[in-house]
Amino acid sequence: MEVQTPDHGTPAQTNITAQTGGTTCAPVIDGNTVQGSLTVINNIYGAQEAPTSSSSSVQAGCSPGASALTKEYITVCKQTHKSELEKTFRSIKEGLSHDGNSMLLNKIYTELYITEGGSGEVNSEHEVRQIETKFRRRPKQETPIKCNDIFKHIPGKDKPIRTVLTRGIAGIGKTVSVQKFILDWIEGKANQDVTFIFPLPFRELNLIKHKKLSLMDLLHLFFPQTKQFRLIDLINCADCTVMFILDGLDECRPPLHLEKNEILSDETESASVDVLLTNLIRGKLLSSSLLWITTRPAAVSQILLQHINLVTEIRGFSDPQKEEYFRKRISDQRLAKEIITHIKSSRSLYIMCHIPVFCWISATVLEEMLSEVEIGEIPRTLTQMFTYFLNFQIKHSSQKCRGNRDTNLHQTRNIILALGKLAFQQLENGNIIFYEDDLRQCGINIKDVSVYSEVCTQIFREESALHLEKVFSFIHLTVQEFLAALYAFFSFISNHRNVLLEQATGCFAFFKKPQMFDFLSCAVDKALKSENEHLNLFLRFLLGFSLESNQTLLQRLLPELRKSSHSKEQIVWYIKKKIRENPSAEKSINLFHCLNELNDHSLVQEVQKYLNRSNNSGFSGAKLSPAQWSALVFVLLNSEEQLDEFILRKYDPSEECLLRLLPVVKASRKAVLGHCSITEEGCVALVKALKSNLSNVSELDLSWNNPGYSGVKELSDLLKEPHCKLEKLHLEMCSITSQCCAVLINSLKSNPSSHLRELDLSWNDPGESGVKELSDLLKNPHCKLEKLHLSDCSITDKGCVALVKALKSNPSTHLKELNLNNNELKDSGAKELSDLLEDPLCKLETLELAVCSITGEGCAALANALKSNPSSQLKELNLNRNYPGDSAVKKLSDLLKDPHCKLQKLGLSECRITGKSGTLVKALKSNRLSQLREFNLKWNKPGNSAVKEVSGLLEDPHCKLEKLNLRTINSNISCIVNTA
Repeated sequence: MEVQTPDHGTPAQTNITAQTGGTTCAPVIDGNTVQGSLTVINNIYGAQEAPTSSSSSVQAGCSPGASALTKEYITVCKQTHKSELEKTFRSIKEGLSHDGNSMLLNKIYTELYITEGGSGEVNSEHEVRQIETKFRRRPKQETPIKCNDIFKHIPGKDKPIRTVLTRGIAGIGKTVSVQKFILDWIEGKANQDVTFIFPLPFRELNLIKHKKLSLMDLLHLFFPQTKQFRLIDLINCADCTVMFILDGLDECRPPLHLEKNEILSDETESASVDVLLTNLIRGKLLSSSLLWITTRPAAVSQILLQHINLVTEIRGFSDPQKEEYFRKRISDQRLAKEIITHIKSSRSLYIMCHIPVFCWISATVLEEMLSEVEIGEIPRTLTQMFTYFLNFQIKHSSQKCRGNRDTNLHQTRNIILALGKLAFQQLENGNIIFYEDDLRQCGINIKDVSVYSEVCTQIFREESALHLEKVFSFIHLTVQEFLAALYAFFSFISNHRNVLLEQATGCFAFFKKPQMFDFLSCAVDKALKSENEHLNLFLRFLLGFSLESNQTLLQRLLPELRKSSHSKEQIVWYIKKKIRENPSAEKSINLFHCLNELNDHSLVQEVQKYLNRSNNSGFSGAKLSPAQWSALVFVLLNSEEQLDEFILRKYDPSEECLLRLLPVVKASRKAVLGHCSITEEGCVALVKALKSNLSNVSELDLSWNNPGYSGVKELSDLLKEPHCKLEKLHLEMCSITSQCCAVLINSLKSNPSSHLRELDLSWNDPGESGVKELSDLLKNPHCKLEKLHLSDCSITDKGCVALVKALKSNPSTHLKELNLNNNELKDSGAKELSDLLEDPLCKLETLELAVCSITGEGCAALANALKSNPSSQLKELNLNRNYPGDSAVKKLSDLLKDPHCKLQKLGLSECRITGKSGTLVKALKSNRLSQLREFNLKWNKPGNSAVKEVSGLLEDPHCKLEKLNLRTINSNISCIVNTA
């Protein structure tokens, strides 16, 4: 879907609301009123055309007339500009346009799933593979953002947002989002604090890349209506907010030399377009303006991210949005429901529908097919869907063309093959936008190009840009790949040419007795060798064409495309051989999609049997082959179930299993890898996978493994990454020393944008230096840790002092849970913690102090601290296996009586409490406001009287206890109550 180009012959609209079906909008002045008002106001101010580059008296930021502009003049100029933009942006070209009508954007628009955050990392995977792995999973930690809100201030960000980079794969909806953003601004629905929006598509900027002009000249060229304005004054006026939208950075032909280009700050000084754009991005030119850049991921590296305030990512349609689109697109709701049901029945098609353009292609094909009385096989693979789409195109183009039907079909065939050649040649170059020179190089006569665009309205698009030159494109990258594969297949079948070899050698490759297997295996090898995976989808289509059933669908268009008699089993065998040979499961995934296109599911079915048979017993005794491991990855990644939690032990608790299933781990939100004998090698490989910007893992449990120093170092490097999504990291019993701990903590200290909320280092040996590093981290105002577990880490009272001082010195600390079980804190450590609990700014909600050698003195100090601080947030206190003594039990009883006490869980197991435990129960009974839900008093000596008190307490209707454990060391007294 693309933005409709301006129809400059269309009269000015008199009312935007009436045209778009909007409701409450800002008033829009019609063209005549605007023009009249501008004339009057310009006469009053003596305004002429905005200064050109020759007007040397006007310098940037100091326009003498800027302060003299009235609000009335600004409003009239704004409405004039809106009125012109509205002609361009109200409608959208979608599908056939021979009826002369485009669809109103507001009628068809479906909200897209956009997330805040992202990185500049370039992913080499094919964009469709990114859809199949990342885009169908919505990690918990992602922050959705509405398109109209991308320039709004984000809480916690120091600087206002000036420059936004929005990334997204081809066809995911970047340009349509820009169009909707502008239309909502025109209609007064959003962003009314912006005075002027100037959209500058790169595909049009390419046409003037060799020209020298000023920013004023550029704006006058793209927006002729601004010649009437005092534009230099307007863009420098303090009351005006200007926004530039640079759409399609990936389509920019010349590279942007952000650091090398000369500095330019004068809007009237001429320079190349490259210099103008780089100075806009760097903020040297019009530093007060807002800037929005959209791009495919592969081009992100052209922008240095230090110039970007916010990165967002368009993720296409979520599952509910897919259904919403089909219901909006298809008026017959019964038919819409039938289409949705069919799309859901094919996993590959359903995943692809995250791409809005593919939704439209599917709707076009299925609406036509399911509306007919007699229908053929409904498409279930990508090759089938695109082939039906091509046939649908041919059918409608022949209906609208006059003359001999066979002649029209012959012409259509020639056109499609010529476009296939263009698609094939440009695929290797990575171009999705073409100009007249590109077409000439492929032997397409420019004089006939309008015929190409007219005949193939749904495949090939011709657009006018600035009245200078034509711009051409296929409606989507997948259509280009489909036609490229069709051209390659036709060339081999009809002319005995292998264009894949020709492209590699530069020589024609003819065969007297062509073997289909040789041709297809050559394509498989070439796709596997491709570093950027640009031939992955091309290969799927090519293999799909080798099926006789799909060749039958092409017979009408290409009658000379005689059916090949090759054995499908031979190429299936070859693909399976490549799967066995390939150590990378990720490289093999596309080969499984290829097998799907060939209707071979044998490997997948083998693994499915293992899955059904294993249940919870795992695969440890199955001894899967490399091919079966790859098949397991494919099955898990393409299952209907969301990969919320991956538990390695469910399959095989081994490092080999981890290495085989890394793509699945990467796609999961939570990875539980504990007790799986993972070594340094496995940990390093795991972290390399998690460093990919496709990783969704936010919770990682590596407990009871042996990552070693190099493994921990890799984890530390991961935590330094700005785009690292880890929120929870569990490293219990991982032999982490003081050196490892220092490396780990330093990485968190160096990354102010870290997402880590929970860190578990229990059963390790960080030493005094490690505890010191942890203390320094807790002092850091950027530290976001909420839970810190340091059970059994040989922490002494001295270490406890350092931790407490750090927490007290940082009023912005987020720490809510601190686990110090099994450490030698003693009473001195408990007293330090008591000082912390007395602090009204203390945010601790859970404090674990089991087996810490705390006696009555320390326990009493803790109880007194909580009682003296009515604003305490503490809800859980664990004092199991300490020695409170009778005096401390009295203090704890007083605390439980206090109506301000917020404790919900209290642990006093194995604390040598005698009959005084009855006092604790009485305290609970006397406090009807008590919040206590869990009370652990097991393995004490409460005596019979305490048990009677418990019975009375449980009969009290005000008692909120849900779990009470009073099992005693006396065999004749046992009371375990779970009132929940």
